[in-house]
Amino acid sequence: MAERKETMIHPDLSPATAAGLPRDPQVYGWALWSVAAAFGAYFCMYGFRKPFTAAAFEDTAVWGLAFKTLLITSQVTGYTLSKFLGIRVIAEMPPHRRAVGILVLVAVAELALLLFGMVPRPWNALCLFLNGLPLGMVFGLVLGFLEGRQLTEALAAGLCASFILADGVTKSVGAWLLQQGVPEDWMPAAAGLIFLVPLSCCVWMLSRIPPPSAADVAARNVRPPLTRDQRHALLARFAPGLGMLVLMYLLLTLVRSVRADFAPELWRGLGEAAAPSIFSWSEIWVALGVLAVNGGAILIRHNQRAFLASLATCAAGFLLLAAALLLRQTARLGGFEFMVLVGLGLYLPYVAMHTTVFERLLAMTRHRGNLGFLMYVADAVGYLGYVVVMLGRGLLSGGTDFLRFFDVLCWVVCSVSLICLLLSWLYFRKARAEVPSTTVAEGLV
Repeated sequence: MAERKETMIHPDLSPATAAGLPRDPQVYGWALWSVAAAFGAYFCMYGFRKPFTAAAFEDTAVWGLAFKTLLITSQVTGYTLSKFLGIRVIAEMPPHRRAVGILVLVAVAELALLLFGMVPRPWNALCLFLNGLPLGMVFGLVLGFLEGRQLTEALAAGLCASFILADGVTKSVGAWLLQQGVPEDWMPAAAGLIFLVPLSCCVWMLSRIPPPSAADVAARNVRPPLTRDQRHALLARFAPGLGMLVLMYLLLTLVRSVRADFAPELWRGLGEAAAPSIFSWSEIWVALGVLAVNGGAILIRHNQRAFLASLATCAAGFLLLAAALLLRQTARLGGFEFMVLVGLGLYLPYVAMHTTVFERLLAMTRHRGNLGFLMYVADAVGYLGYVVVMLGRGLLSGGTDFLRFFDVLCWVVCSVSLICLLLSWLYFRKARAEVPSTTVAEGLV
C-alpha cells in the first residue's frame, strides 16, 4: 500500500489546478529565467565537445582509418561510457549538487582538450575519449532543474533547442578559429576557453531556480532520486513499451549523430560549400520548428493525451524525413532545404523524447521515477549503437559515397522506427487500464 500511495496525486489540490497551466505570473517569470539558464549552460557545453568536427584532419591516418573518424569514435566512446555511468549518477544525484557537478565535469573536459593540443598525433585521440567521458552527464544535470513541472515541455524544448543550434554554431566557431590560423590540434581547447565564462554564469542561474511547487507535483508527480531497486522496478514495470521506445531512440541517435558529426562531408556531397555560417543557418530553422512543436505540448492538459500526441510527433518526424529523401532523390529539393528538412525530421522525435514522451509517461502512470534516469537509459543504448556504427563503417569519407550511405541509413531508421512507435502505442494504451483509478478519475490521464 505504501507504493500505491506514492503514485497518487497531491490530495490538497483540485483537478482543475492540477491539470491546468499555472496562473501565478511569477511562475512564467521563473520559466523564462530557467529556459535562459538551461539553454545557455548546455549551449556552452557544446563549445567543449563539437568544434573539433569542423576540422578535416586530412593529413593523418591510422591503420588506414581516417583520423577524424578515429577522433569522433574516441570521443563518442567516452561519451557513451558517460551515459552508462549517468544511469546511476543522474538518477541518484541530489538537487543541491547539480550546479557544482556541471562545473567540475566541464573543467575536466577542457583539461582533456588542452592535452589534445599537447600530445602528438595519433595518441592525442585518447584525449578526446577523456573529453567525452565527463560531458555525457551534463545534460542530465541540467534537465534535473526542469523536470516535473507543469511547464516542463516548454522548458525542456528550450533546453533541446540549445543542442540543435549549438551543434552548428560551435562548428562555426571552430571553422572561424581555423581561418584565424589556430592549429587544428589546439582549436578545440581555444574554442572551449571562449565558452568558459558564459557557461559559469548560466550554471549560477540554474542554481537559483526554485524547486517544483505543490501544483507542479500534483500535475506531474514527485521526481525523487532513485535507488537501484527503484530503477529496476520502473524498467521492469514498462519493459515492453520502453524497449520499443529505446530501440527507436537508438536508431534515431545513429542517424542524428552521423548528420551532426559529418556535416561538412554531407554538405560537400550535396554540392554545397561548407562555409562556417551554413552550419548555423541550417540549424536555426530546425530549432525554430522543433521548439514550436514540442514546446506546444504544455497546452495539452491531460497526460495520456499528451503522451500519445508525443508519439504522433515522433511519427510525423520520420515521415518528414522520408519525404525529404524522396524529394532530393527526384531532384526537387536543393542541398540547403534538404539538410533543414532532414534536421526537422530527426529532431522532432529526438526532442519529443527529451521533452514529452518520458515526462508524460511518468505523469500518466504516477510511477516513482525521474526523467533523467529514463533519458540516460535511452542515451546509453543510443550512443553505444553509434560507436558500433563508427567502428564498423571503416572509412567515412565525403562525397557521393558518403551521401549514399546516409540515404540508406535514413531509410532503415524511418521504417523500423515507425514500427516501434506503433508497437509502443499499442502497449501503453493497454497499460493505461492499470493506472490507479483515483488518478484516472481526477482527469490527469
